[in-house]
Amino acid sequence: MEKTWILIANAERARCFERHAMDHSLTELADFVHPLTHLTNATHAGDLTGAAGKGHGRTGHAGTQFEPHTETRAKERGSFARELAAYLNEGVSGRHCNNLVLIASSPMLGELKPCLNSAAANMLRTSVASDLTSYRGAELKERVDHALRLPD
Repeated sequence: MEKTWILIANAERARCFERHAMDHSLTELADFVHPLTHLTNATHAGDLTGAAGKGHGRTGHAGTQFEPHTETRAKERGSFARELAAYLNEGVSGRHCNNLVLIASSPMLGELKPCLNSAAANMLRTSVASDLTSYRGAELKERVDHALRLPD
């Protein structure tokens, strides 16, 4: 029997479903929440964007050189993507599914796909850049069905 896992995700929430081949119904397997509490408690803009540091170049002279700056939110998104990919990788290696589908916000999709191992990447049937995390029930099923009819 074909078992398709569908991961619906954004940077803060993800839900994994199994889609049944007969009626395309969705059964929720897992719900992930990645709270960004330290970001919401930030007291100034430097906390949100990661302030660039002052330093010295290779020569050690008094010049100013700035470290490449990676936004804190992007780091958190990457961490959450690795957590989600580990779940999917484990599901594939445990033969819990035959196919994978990713429906995620564009930034999350870009973080998530490279984190899949080769076996999971081979099981990936389609990926759609869309954030469906706020939908439930029949509306979620309808939107998933619609998203899966769209080309990559």
